[in-house]
Amino acid sequence: MELDERKKKILTAIIQNYLETGEPVGSRTISKYTDLNLSSATIRNEMSDLEEMGYIVQPHTSAGRIPSDKGYRLYVNELIERKNQEVAEVRDMMIEKTDKMEKVLKQVVQVLARNTNYATMIAGPSYHQNSIKFIQLSKVSDDQLLAVIVAEGNLVKNQMIRLTEPIDEQALLKLNLLLNTQLNGLTIGEINLDMITRMKQQAGIHSAVIGSVVDAVAEAIQPDDEDRPIYISGTTNIFNYPELSDSRKAKELLSAFEDKKELAEMILETTKGVDQGNGITAYIGNESPLENMKDCSVVTANYDLGHGLKGTVAIVGPRRMDYANVVENLKQLKVQMTSIFGSADAALLDSSPEDEPEG
Repeated sequence: MELDERKKKILTAIIQNYLETGEPVGSRTISKYTDLNLSSATIRNEMSDLEEMGYIVQPHTSAGRIPSDKGYRLYVNELIERKNQEVAEVRDMMIEKTDKMEKVLKQVVQVLARNTNYATMIAGPSYHQNSIKFIQLSKVSDDQLLAVIVAEGNLVKNQMIRLTEPIDEQALLKLNLLLNTQLNGLTIGEINLDMITRMKQQAGIHSAVIGSVVDAVAEAIQPDDEDRPIYISGTTNIFNYPELSDSRKAKELLSAFEDKKELAEMILETTKGVDQGNGITAYIGNESPLENMKDCSVVTANYDLGHGLKGTVAIVGPRRMDYANVVENLKQLKVQMTSIFGSADAALLDSSPEDEPEG
């Protein structure tokens, strides 16, 4: 007997429904659950075939069916194969996109420095609102599991989890199914306490594993702002302004531009109070987060390339900065970046023409 596409869809529906409810699944439920538009009688016949083939079992007479270990194995194998393919495609796409983005950001920072006659920096984008793509638990030893979490953008996090109870292969298989069924496609903000509680109940004696995996997921899909590349241009422009060009101030400013870690912290700090989508804000004199830039004005703006990719632009100049010109140049980036990346949803610095920077 052949396991055709229709039987696979029905088997998948049985497994997913059983994972959600913990109750045997009947034909009437499946008729509402799938997009096959089949009658309950037809589905019963297909379920009988699946039972004969060993993919599902009927725990009680006149009850619905539940997946067998063979059914779980088929489901997991196909899930892993599909997710591995997705990860490979995303990885290839991001390698190509990252190379292109690096060239573009280097060009953009040079153009901004030239057009404004100030020092300019751009922090490369990081992922925000990352969603979970795939979770794989593997047994390392009798008391340890390895959790591999793949998030949007091919971000991978490995986490060792210590076991408080022994776990066999079938229990591990069911934990993998539970985690992927419940968490795939979610951001950390969408994982709530009720969901975690239900998962822990279904995990039984291995409930502690669920808590450890959720903690690892939270760490894996948070944006990593400290390791983002920062591109700088126009630092020598500060010598064009007498109030910044004396030897002490110039030395302090150049030192600030050389410290990439401090710049990353400054950019992160200046964007905390700004709308993460499109805000433009100005820090004047003592408002600057960096001590070495207290004699300057810093105008920052967030850019959004879509799909959770967000970054920050900062322009540094004297207090008497031409703010109107700076804001206009930042707004023009929207058109430039949309054109370069060809993405209709790449909303970059999308503020209206009458917007002024916030102080």
